[in-house]
Order: sequence, then C-alpha cells, then structure tokens
Amino acid sequence: MARSQLLEDVRDTLRLRHYSYRTEKSYIYWIRKFILFHQKRHPAEMGKDEIRNYLTFLARKRQVSASTQNQALSALLFLYKHVLQKEIGYIDQIERAKKPKRIPVVFSKVEAQKILAQLNGKYWLATALMCGAGLRVLEYMRLRVKDIDFDYSQINVRDGKGHKDRITVLPENLKSPLKRHLQQRRALHQRDLKNAKGSVKMPM
Repeated sequence: MARSQLLEDVRDTLRLRHYSYRTEKSYIYWIRKFILFHQKRHPAEMGKDEIRNYLTFLARKRQVSASTQNQALSALLFLYKHVLQKEIGYIDQIERAKKPKRIPVVFSKVEAQKILAQLNGKYWLATALMCGAGLRVLEYMRLRVKDIDFDYSQINVRDGKGHKDRITVLPENLKSPLKRHLQQRRALHQRDLKNAKGSVKMPM
C-alpha cells in the first residue's frame, strides 16, 4: 500500500537525521492520524488547508494540550518538508489549543535531601546526579562515559529536549562517588569480556 510505504519513508528519513525513537513513534502516530482524518487521502494530494483543518479539529474537538498540538504540527511539517519535498510555509488561522496555567512543583533543598536520604547505591547516585546537574530522566539514561568531563566539572548532554546538545555542571560532591561507580562498572565489564559476555547495545 502507498500509505505504508510513505510511513516507511518517514521512518527512514527520521533515522537518517538521528531523531530519537520516541520522536519517531510520535511522528508516525500523528501522520497516520492525519491521513485517517482525511479519509486516507495521500498527503501529497493535500496541503496547508488540510493541515489547518486537522490542527483545528485537535484543539476544538479533541481538546488536546498546546504541546500536543505543536507536536502534531511538527510531525506534519517534517513530513512535507523532508519526505514529500513540499514547502508548506506559514499556516495561519489555526485555532490554537490553550496552554494550561500550572504552577511548577519544585522540591525545596530540605525535601530533596530527605528523598536522597532514603536512597543508596546506584539509585542514590542517579537521583543525585539528575538533581545536581539538572538532567531529565532520558538525558541521564543516555549518558556515556565520554560525556563526563571531571577536569572541567561538566557534563555534555547529547540530543536533549528539542534535539539540542548542551553543557551542564558536574557537582563537586558527586565526582568521587561517580568515579567509584565507573571503576566498578569497568571491572565488571572486564570480567564479562573474559567470559565472552561483554557485548553492549550502542545507542542509535
């Protein structure tokens, strides 16, 4: 089917551009929903008006959040620009989803210390590093040894929010426990290599 081939083309293009797997799933989802909304018409036969109508439907009927509507828009713009090679331009007169007014919940220093006091080992280190360096969970999970610079007390965050790289601080009080953790992991890896079990899945 032409539509299935189109989605495969979207996947291939996303991977060539090193988008995350989560973004790939999200973009495929919204492109498929866009096609179904327009009775399975091929996107090449559609354009700005159909995108506007779909995004307005999401805000008016589905009552999605502003971030969800923006995610759908990003997926469709990617489809047209990078897969169909069709420039859409600015899309006006979209009924925008309303941004909810929320007051951010931030732990106080004492509350953070109480949480850390309940943890130990690798769980303490992970939580302390996320708190001290301001890392999101996925950013922490993607950390590699080469991203940590002990000399300059900094961490290189790769492909963070918005697919951007950035540099954040490595707290001084976490240097020693982090070094010990890396030494333990290195010793374990060497033992695994001797037992022919040292393989590891590399990130895309």
